[in-house]
Amino acid sequence: MRSLRKLFIWTMKIKIIALGKVNEPYLKEGIDEFLKRIAPYTTIEVSEIKPVEIKDENLIQKSLDLEADKILDYIKPSSFVITLEIGGKILSSEDFALELNEIINSGVNELVFVIGSSHGLSQKISQRADYRLSLSRMTFLHNFARLILVEQIYRAFKIIKGETYHK
Repeated sequence: MRSLRKLFIWTMKIKIIALGKVNEPYLKEGIDEFLKRIAPYTTIEVSEIKPVEIKDENLIQKSLDLEADKILDYIKPSSFVITLEIGGKILSSEDFALELNEIINSGVNELVFVIGSSHGLSQKISQRADYRLSLSRMTFLHNFARLILVEQIYRAFKIIKGETYHK
């Protein structure tokens, strides 16, 4: 098993790009709480992009490609991109912490997580990804995925630092 090495968190920024706003107060409250908890470990920012309205089910792919163009505007060429995808790799919390620590120690200045709309992500975004992650074999509403993601990022930092919380 890989070991956790010294963190250089202060040089890396985390960005979450999500399609749509979180309108449910209970989810917004949970997300805000974990963003606040992450703040002592690293800089984290959430960018919300308005999803393309789909009026015809035959235009889903076109809509996903239009969303992809918007998403790509938020990603620097040097950013390490992790997409949340159904077909992505499923990790335990401990393995996620190890992966996150490895990315941090690789010298990446910006780590970007991308959460798609209810229709998923365009292949353009999936192909840009450096890593494809699945939160579960189950399907979640994208707003739930955002809450789960920020909680898992917080948990990963606690694991990396050897602090209590994650059990």
